[in-house]
Amino acid sequence: MPLTAARDFPLGEGSMDPSAVSDESAVQGLPVVIVHRQMRKTSRGGHEADTLRELARQIAELKGTRVAGEFDDSQAYPAHRYLIPDDTLTLAQARKLGVRSVRDLYGGVVPFPFVATKLIAHSLPDGANVAPPGWSRAFGARVASLVLPGYATFSRDDAHSAARALWQGGRVRVKRPYGIGGAGQALIANEDELEVQLDTLGDDALRTEGIAIERHLEVIDTFSVGQIVLDDLCASYYGVQHLTQNNHGHYVYGGSDLVVVRGGFDALERLDLTPDIRESIAKARAFDAAVQIDYAGFFASRRNYDVACGFDDAGARHCGVLEQSWRVGGATGAEIGALRAFRAEPDAYLVRASTREVYGEDVPLPAGACLVYRGVDVQAGLITKFYTLDCNAMQRSSGP
Repeated sequence: MPLTAARDFPLGEGSMDPSAVSDESAVQGLPVVIVHRQMRKTSRGGHEADTLRELARQIAELKGTRVAGEFDDSQAYPAHRYLIPDDTLTLAQARKLGVRSVRDLYGGVVPFPFVATKLIAHSLPDGANVAPPGWSRAFGARVASLVLPGYATFSRDDAHSAARALWQGGRVRVKRPYGIGGAGQALIANEDELEVQLDTLGDDALRTEGIAIERHLEVIDTFSVGQIVLDDLCASYYGVQHLTQNNHGHYVYGGSDLVVVRGGFDALERLDLTPDIRESIAKARAFDAAVQIDYAGFFASRRNYDVACGFDDAGARHCGVLEQSWRVGGATGAEIGALRAFRAEPDAYLVRASTREVYGEDVPLPAGACLVYRGVDVQAGLITKFYTLDCNAMQRSSGP
C-alpha cells in the first residue's frame, strides 16, 4: 500500500474550532475530553505522553469539543465527559471515572487487569494450579484454535512444563505481559536459557504478573484487525505492520497500513481478501467474541488484534492472535484519519490510511500528512510520527 498524500478533511457539519468551545460545552451535549494516564506506558518517555495528548486533541476535534487536560483527582469535571486513557481500564477504575459504555472513552474496560494483557491468548499448562483470581479456563479452551501454540504460566514449575511441551516444535518465546512492540521478549531453546529468564523476572513477579510461553515462528507476517466506535461512526479494518530501525540500531514498530471500511466486521469480510487476511479477520473476530462471553463486564470502543501467520522451526504453519489492544495504539492516527474521512464524505465506505514512526534527523513529511509528534525523546532520541490518507483509493457507495 503506497504512502500517499492525505487531504485536509473538514470536521463535518456541526463541528467547531476546539478553542472556541465554551466551558458550557458539556451542558450543550458535547462532552469534555480528558486524558487519563496510568503511567505504566507513558512514563517511560516523553514522546508517548505527547503523542497521547495530540491524538486526544484530534479526537476532541472530531467530536466538536475540547480537551480539558489530564485527569486530576483533585479537580471537578462535568458529568458528561469522554476519556482517552493510555491503558485499558479496569471495571473499578471505570466506575470511579464515570465510564459506563463505549460512548464514554476511546479504549476499553476489563474486569481484571490481566485480561488486558497478552497472557489471556493462552491457556494454563496441563496440571497448573497457579492463576490470578478471575482467570477463565473456559476462555483458554474456547480460543485454543484461534491463537498460536502456547501457555500462560504463573509459577516456575508451570513455566518449565509449558516450555518442554512446546520445544517439540522448535524454539519458544518468553513474553512479559506488558511488553510493547516486541519489547519484553526472549527467544529460548533449552532449560538453562529459560532459567536465566525466570531468574531475571523473579518468583514474586512471576506469581503476580505471569509470563506467556509461545511457539516461535519464522518467516512471519503480522496483520492488524480492528474496530473503532466514535459517536455515530463505526469503522473496521485490516492492515499490515512495518518495522523500522530506531536510533539505537534495533528494529522496532515503524507504522501500519490499514484498509478501513465503514461499518462492522461483516462489512470488512465482504471485501475481496487474500486467504491469510481472511483467516486473520475471522480469528480476531472470534477471539473478540470469546472475550465478551467469558469475561463479563468487558467493553471497548477501540479494538485492535495482532494476528501472526508463519512457520515454526519444524516447518508447521500457524496463524493466530498474538495479543489484543483496547487502548490508543500505534495505528490510532490512521484510525482518526479514516474517521475524519467518513465524517466528511457520507458516501465513502472504504479508505486506506497509514501511520509512520521514523527515527533520526531530516525526516520529510509527505504532502498532506498529519503530524502527530516530532521531537527528541530522552530514551528514543529524535522521532517523527505522522499519518496519511490515500485519497485516490477511496471507494464510495454506488447506491442512492
